[in-house]
Amino acid sequence: MDPGFTVIGLTGGIASGKSLVARAFRDSGIPVIDADALAHMALEPDGPAYKPVLELFGEQILADDGREIDRQKLGKIVFDSPARREALERITHPAISALAAKAMELVRERGHGFAIYEAALLVETGIHEGLEKLIVVACTLENQMERLCRRDGIGREAAAVRIASQYPLEEKLEVADWIIRNDGTMEDLAAEARRIASELESSYGECG
Repeated sequence: MDPGFTVIGLTGGIASGKSLVARAFRDSGIPVIDADALAHMALEPDGPAYKPVLELFGEQILADDGREIDRQKLGKIVFDSPARREALERITHPAISALAAKAMELVRERGHGFAIYEAALLVETGIHEGLEKLIVVACTLENQMERLCRRDGIGREAAAVRIASQYPLEEKLEVADWIIRNDGTMEDLAAEARRIASELESSYGECG
């Protein structure tokens, strides 16, 4: 990667509003690389993680077409098993990192001085240590619970289990350079994202 190119991390707990902040950055003209989208690409039939994941978990993870990997089926298999989840991550994380590097190179070639890398596990994996700065989106536990239940159509007990399976928010906040609180309105969230976007462009060059 060009030493003059900067990568800023964007992360947050499940249902915290991270994707909404990413959208606000895109609306400001800032390139955002979405790790979840790259994970989809990695698991596609022609993706780098498809064959090893299929070999590891078997055809039970395939969709009805018998070809595509059904991520919901895969998620159910690994969610309650740290060992299976770690085995999956040993395959997918390097594949996602390689795709992210290619995406960042394309952004750099287009003349941008920096980009946002949006990923849920930046702190858990230690990736944040290699990034210039880190933005963490946070909200109250009650708001997180309500949003997760509404978004995924699940009960509070299931939501609590999903939240508890992640790194404690406090650990992410400790390493954050910017904290975006998402306990107000959508307008408040977008305004805070625009403010940080302006700071980033002042430091690393305009993107819009």
